[in-house]
Amino acid sequence: MIPDYQSIMLPLLKKISDGKVFKYRELIEVLSKDYNLTEQEQKELLPSGQQPIFDNRVGWANTYMKKAGLIKSEKRGHLQITDLGKKVLSDNPKEINNQFLKQFATFNDFTKVKKNGTTKSKEIKEIIEEEQTPEEMIEYANQKLTNDLSQELIETIKICSPRFFENLVIDLLLAMGYGGSRADAGKAIGKSNDGGIDGIIKEDKLGLDIIYVQAKRWDRTVPTREIRDFAGALLAKKAKKGIFISTSDFPKSAIEFVSQIEPKLILIDGHRLGQLMIEFNVGVSTQRTYSVKRIDSDYFEE
Repeated sequence: MIPDYQSIMLPLLKKISDGKVFKYRELIEVLSKDYNLTEQEQKELLPSGQQPIFDNRVGWANTYMKKAGLIKSEKRGHLQITDLGKKVLSDNPKEINNQFLKQFATFNDFTKVKKNGTTKSKEIKEIIEEEQTPEEMIEYANQKLTNDLSQELIETIKICSPRFFENLVIDLLLAMGYGGSRADAGKAIGKSNDGGIDGIIKEDKLGLDIIYVQAKRWDRTVPTREIRDFAGALLAKKAKKGIFISTSDFPKSAIEFVSQIEPKLILIDGHRLGQLMIEFNVGVSTQRTYSVKRIDSDYFEE
């Protein structure tokens, strides 16, 4: 199990207790072994997919202890314990966490709200006392907002007309880079009705390959027979690729079926459909944007 960032503080400080300069990357590897993290746990990423969770938590443990004056970094990517850090360890603390760090003025200065700031001290206190890192809190909150929006999108689609859903599918495929021109794509869906195939769309702007499409609104789980029928239609057309899009979900049997057949058949359920609409800005608008920035170490390298 991946430890929270506050649990990492004391073990991290102990690892550098001899006063030598340690490489930050090597410390992460050593700590991951101490915690007996599996390879999968070491590679588990934040929702953004930009950084491993464990790396992020070690980073925040380092940052908070550095702000408290227990750790210093005189060279990029390297850590060293301070005299204050040695003193803290000499007292043999049972744990080091954010509450423990509040005894140090520099840490309190770091968490203090400036007079012209807009964040309330209560909000800062809640963030500091959380087990998740600030970065995790932002990413998981964003993930929840995205999941809620995805569900709302699907519920909205279900009350729209079939023709609207067909146009929505066209818009999404275009946004994803399929279909060539809007005129070509507009001919794709809802026109064929040929052996279980709703439409045909170009895979690229030149039309070097085509994709057969089935787009259906469902309130319940899509029957596996529908997937089999669509796969049969693909075989009859000697098609290599197909997409089955639904507002509902697919049973395990359908997922196993498409993994075993020769035509490449992609199943897009309601959740995935909503996620794709959000990712490619179809049916949604940006209300607010937050930019998370960090120091550019390369800029300060002499």
